Amino acid sequence: MTRTSELGNRTSTVLGRKLGAELLRLRDASGKTQQQAAEVINATNSKIVKMERGWVPMRDPDIRALCESYGLSDPKTLVRLLNLARLDRERRKAKGWWQESPHPGALSEYIALEDAASRVRTWQLSLIPGLFQTAEYARSVTVTEGVGVWEDPDEIERLVDIRMRRQARLHDERPLQMYAVIWEAALRQLIGGPGTMRAQLARLLEVAELPNVRVQVLPFRAGGHPCISGPFTIISFAETEAVDVVHADAIASTVWVENETESTAYSGFFERTARLSLAPRDSVQLIDTIRQEI
Repeated sequence: MTRTSELGNRTSTVLGRKLGAELLRLRDASGKTQQQAAEVINATNSKIVKMERGWVPMRDPDIRALCESYGLSDPKTLVRLLNLARLDRERRKAKGWWQESPHPGALSEYIALEDAASRVRTWQLSLIPGLFQTAEYARSVTVTEGVGVWEDPDEIERLVDIRMRRQARLHDERPLQMYAVIWEAALRQLIGGPGTMRAQLARLLEVAELPNVRVQVLPFRAGGHPCISGPFTIISFAETEAVDVVHADAIASTVWVENETESTAYSGFFERTARLSLAPRDSVQLIDTIRQEI
């Protein structure tokens, strides 16, 4: 799935789409039509469409009635769906600081999930993870990524500010558990020039010392690996019922992976690549060596 979609004032969210997809799967398995589902909750066909596409928040009574109609007999599955609906409603109502920032763009949904997350695992091929970036590095990345898009200096500064404010999650009262595996190329690529990169690697060494942060480097000598096709981030939540969500950026689009089977596959790719990487202590030594070489 791609970036957050909108229908008038209805917004499709990652969690809403996941819940809707599960209800659609249950309806299909029961053999019921959208019209029959609508009759169960005294609604129109269009409401069932909006629910199954994640366009609207869902009420617990509607979910219970639909699941009963679909023949769902597993109480644990029902509890999981109800908790997923609650998480989605909370995310829709949340008034985070990022919503006050001008033009947060496609970052808005990602930051909302990051704010609710308990753990983030990220694999990066060519960039230092955003939560570890210095302002100067982030500014250089924004200019590079934004050729033909981000040309207004004020707009660039707003985007840099958003990235800096996100980093508070590493230090707040419920610090985010952050696990980053970074390819050696990201450490050697001189984004912003030698001075900017030296400062960035020094910052990376600082955050690697935080108790809630784990940094590993995949060295060039490791050769081929399971994650060679592109970077991605796995977002996990404290609630056991909430399945991991995977976010992957392509050149001109964003992909969300929202089902348990695929998110589990991404976790497997991440863990296998992490096992090929240097241990945290050895990773820190390599980062410091590269910093001194620049």
